[in-house]
Amino acid sequence: MMDRRTFLQLSTAAALPLLSGAIGAQGQARFPIGLQLSTLVKHSMPEPDLVKTLEQIRGIGFQEIEPWHTVYSIPAKRLRHAITASGLTVSCGHFEYSDLAADLAGQLQYAKTLGLKWVICPMLPKAQWMSPDGYHAAARQFNAWAARAHDIGMGFAFHNHDYEFRKFDGTTGYEILLKETDPNLVFYEMDCYWITQAGLDPVRVLHQLGRRVRMLHIKDRKPGFPPSNDMSQSSAHFTEVGSGSIDWPAILHVAKKLPIEHYFIEQDHIDGPPLESLRASYTYLRKILS
Repeated sequence: MMDRRTFLQLSTAAALPLLSGAIGAQGQARFPIGLQLSTLVKHSMPEPDLVKTLEQIRGIGFQEIEPWHTVYSIPAKRLRHAITASGLTVSCGHFEYSDLAADLAGQLQYAKTLGLKWVICPMLPKAQWMSPDGYHAAARQFNAWAARAHDIGMGFAFHNHDYEFRKFDGTTGYEILLKETDPNLVFYEMDCYWITQAGLDPVRVLHQLGRRVRMLHIKDRKPGFPPSNDMSQSSAHFTEVGSGSIDWPAILHVAKKLPIEHYFIEQDHIDGPPLESLRASYTYLRKILS
């Protein structure tokens, strides 16, 4: 008969390889890489097609996705099941400014049912881009929306493009948003491409945002083009991560020191086969992020 001491010794020895594997898995997952779903899903699609797309995303290696409004016609419980059944997780989602303004309670309830921890507003209405008043109004909205999200256990963040960095009498729309939103409630998803396209240094902006940046959007930029603040076709110089001009090692060196929770690859336009493009971006980012 095996005594208790012998049993514990054998059990511990048997567990060591599993424990070692778990530590390795956690180390790999310390920086999970996600995909902003708009990269592949530009419009609403039948649910079976979406499931196939999710499986392809997981097949590349992505651990999570960041959905946006094109898939919210699917009931939240069914959408969550489709995501998790594909081996992916979901904790952040983009919700349109106009939808939040029209039905905040409904949008937040959908996000809660989907299991999100973060509700992210991806863009201001274009009518608000061109004057400080538009950003003052957005800051008030963000504070109110963030407070409501906080009350039901979620966080709120804003995702930048290049238009927010237009100058208004010595300041920018982005600076207005930073100064006039509650730093304990309103956080930021920093899109490194659009920061660069606006003519700024992502490393410097990371330092400026500090603990308020909780997600990064990672996409690369072809070299040799001028900066802009207009979100036009002349601003679109997208390429695979690691093949452009953005200094990812420098950005991620700083990012790893901040409480950033999510890293999402996104590419607004892909020239070649989309899955091959995403595999190249994922492979590069995994190599330098691990």
